[in-house]
Amino acid sequence: MSEVRVRFAPSPTGVLHLGGARTALFNYLYAKNQGGKFLLRIEDTDRERSTDESTKAIIDAMKWMGLHHDEEIVFQSKRVDAHLEALNTLIKKNAVYKCYCTAEERNTAREKAEAEGGSYIHRCDCRDATNEKELPFVWRFRMPKEGETVFDDIVQGTIVTQNLEIEDLVVARQDGSPLYNFVVVVDDAFQRVSHVIRGKDHLTNTPKQIQIYKALDLPVPRFAHLPLILGLSKRLRSAGVESYRDQGYLASGLNNYISRLGWSYGDQEIFTFDEIIEKFDLTTVNRSEGSLDLQKMEWVNQQHIQNAEGRLLAKEVVVFLEREGFSVAADDAKLLAAVETMRARAKTLVELARNLKFYFVADDALEYDEKAREKFFTSVALDRLRGMAEALTSVDEWSEENISACINDFIGAQSLKLKDVAQPSRLALVGRAAGPGLWETMVVLGKTSTIARLSLAEAI
Repeated sequence: MSEVRVRFAPSPTGVLHLGGARTALFNYLYAKNQGGKFLLRIEDTDRERSTDESTKAIIDAMKWMGLHHDEEIVFQSKRVDAHLEALNTLIKKNAVYKCYCTAEERNTAREKAEAEGGSYIHRCDCRDATNEKELPFVWRFRMPKEGETVFDDIVQGTIVTQNLEIEDLVVARQDGSPLYNFVVVVDDAFQRVSHVIRGKDHLTNTPKQIQIYKALDLPVPRFAHLPLILGLSKRLRSAGVESYRDQGYLASGLNNYISRLGWSYGDQEIFTFDEIIEKFDLTTVNRSEGSLDLQKMEWVNQQHIQNAEGRLLAKEVVVFLEREGFSVAADDAKLLAAVETMRARAKTLVELARNLKFYFVADDALEYDEKAREKFFTSVALDRLRGMAEALTSVDEWSEENISACINDFIGAQSLKLKDVAQPSRLALVGRAAGPGLWETMVVLGKTSTIARLSLAEAI
């Protein structure tokens, strides 16, 4: 297989959580770094748990992350005939056998093995039986009893498993409906997958699948088993990518952070998506697990908010402004200017939207921080704000330079310093004692709103 072809194969039984998203991302990064193809397969053979809603949620989450598949989606449930054909091939080769053991018999054998301090490996007389029985059965794969299964894992190194330690796994039920370790081989071969990149929790499945590849005379792909993500509480494990999107993370920030959970490139922390693709290499993925750190995740997202192109950031934040009750067009000039004054102070788009609210609220509806109001809205301060408002009416061209000159003339004439009016002015304009620079705030608010807010403070 000369062309790199990788796949992400989620089961549509829930949302795309961080672990699955990281697996999808690493597959995508490797494919694009190698000039290959990124494929998507929906493993929807679990009819009871698979839903169209979950399928849509997974695909939507991947689109938001920018993980676009290169070929048509393969739905596993539509390939039943191919699975049965492969099963018949194994039956004809005598590579599988009917196992009549009941669940009770298997449980008894498992309990005995555990009591003796060993691990349970299914072995029974069914493998060598020659007589057919009119009893329920499953199809088990005849795992070689001698030798070893060896493969060179790109991340974990050389993995050696004694064949005697691998059970004769069930590949299909009596009706021929396939189980995971069998059908994944058939479908990976159908999609001509060259590299299987998945979590380390699948590592014990790989020797079993390699033997099935060989039994079906199929080419065996390369494997790369990724370290798991530690620090995922039950709540975080069940949280889908969409929950991070709704919390105000940029796709670029999320991709950057989860790419660093198990992979590194020197000491570099912040990457654009194109940079990650350019620098990504499976051979530099760590064997050890990475730990989820939500504070670090916020910090990374903050860097992406600071670095994002202004129009893109404005487009992203309008949804969150709507949640705060403000309908603003993404190309609104005031929004574009407002974003530039507040982006450095926000870790998420939720925080950015809340910080921007004061720009869009009606001048007479601005709410003031009560403690700041008691501290800064003294009678003397309010008198100065009224004077500033009157002085600013003379500014014709509303720019930072002209506003600064006007206010400096005003405070100079009264033998004041900027600090004497800065905090009361900011409170009158923003509603809080902290905020962006005075001149840039006034420019974004505009002349009418600036004068109105400085004047309205007196009436509070």
